Amino acid sequence: MKELFYRGGWQFMSALTILLVITTAWFIFHFIVTFHPKQTNHEKYQRRISHGKVIGLLAMIIGICGQMLGLYTMSCLIEERTETGLELTPEMIIGAIKVTMIVTIYGIIIYLFSLLLWFIASTLIKKKVESLNSA
Repeated sequence: MKELFYRGGWQFMSALTILLVITTAWFIFHFIVTFHPKQTNHEKYQRRISHGKVIGLLAMIIGICGQMLGLYTMSCLIEERTETGLELTPEMIIGAIKVTMIVTIYGIIIYLFSLLLWFIASTLIKKKVESLNSA
């Protein structure tokens, strides 16, 4: 895992890891506040929990930007190698593309995780609101 972190580019992978922590903390905090016994405005916190999806989406966008930067760097290096007459093998190119995909996959996983947390939290909050309204 540590190797993937460094191969994906520590700058983007660090930013994505920070966003993962922020997303998780966001959902946990607002979920706990919503279920506080004195809390009456559940709709407000339902909206705030949905903002966690936006943080996850930001992680996916940063992952895509990291891949685009990696592909640009790869194309510059390919251009340099061909200008100097060095040979390029298909394995080198596929390996470089594979490395650029690490940060995108990590960003997508964080986004899917945020969607899962949002779905679980919003479902539980809706059930609580329904039980309060029926009581």
